[in-house]
Amino acid sequence: MFVPDDFDPPATPTRVSAAGRAFRLTPLGVEHNERDHGAWMSSIDHIRATPGFAGRDWPHEMSLADNADDLVAHADDFEARHGFTYTVLDRDDDVIGCVYIYPDDEGVHDVHVRSWVRADRADLDGPLRMAVLRWMRTDWPFADIRYAGVER
Repeated sequence: MFVPDDFDPPATPTRVSAAGRAFRLTPLGVEHNERDHGAWMSSIDHIRATPGFAGRDWPHEMSLADNADDLVAHADDFEARHGFTYTVLDRDDDVIGCVYIYPDDEGVHDVHVRSWVRADRADLDGPLRMAVLRWMRTDWPFADIRYAGVER
């Protein structure tokens, strides 16, 4: 069991802020397809250089339809409580990144969190990580959080 049965993962938009910047996190769904696809397709090299993504098979170029299938899979994981993926929106509802909350594949920590932001918002990498880490510590049931790019 990844999260306790009595835990309700935040399913409505959640505001997090850091360094004077505010973001909204909302469960990633197919309704974000075009904005999500545009955000990461324009930022493949930046994402690959982001902690937690080196050596992974994503990101790679894919069609809008294939991205929609990927978003459905993330939504299914959320519904089944196997993992939780949030899109990161700015105040204008632009997709500026994504946060992945999944079991630690090494089995060492309670959870492994990864996040990325668009290349044109690279200055938000650190502030987003810090804001999400605070959110994970206050609103989630995990004692041992592994967050790529965050020193423990």
